[in-house]
Amino acid sequence: MTVALQTQGFSKQQCVTGLRAAVGILEKWGASSDQACRILRISRSTYTRAKPRDPDWSVSLDSDQMQRISFVLNIHAALRLIFDNPENVYGFPAMANDNEFFNGRSPLEIMAQGDMISLYETFRRIDVLRGAQW
Repeated sequence: MTVALQTQGFSKQQCVTGLRAAVGILEKWGASSDQACRILRISRSTYTRAKPRDPDWSVSLDSDQMQRISFVLNIHAALRLIFDNPENVYGFPAMANDNEFFNGRSPLEIMAQGDMISLYETFRRIDVLRGAQW
């Protein structure tokens, strides 16, 4: 279940909070900075500035970037429902997967292709694993 996007712009605080949460999750999944930048469609400098907890830092993101953040957060939520232990919650995205869609690649490799379809399809296939647990 993806979070509905607002039709109007997002506040800078919403952008900062979402971006920092997504960057933190991607780091726990073992994503490289290059992978994280491609998944979220952000620059290296935005990625670097999102990591420190500077309370005065702000960023404006577009709807596409916020949707990407939403997919990362929703994949994380699905993994938390599927798995009981943190090793699987955070390790699964970096594991090679022999499912037909992944063809031996990890979910992170697929998402890091950078296109929205790869991110959506990865979410959809992970979300299906949780069954009707919502």
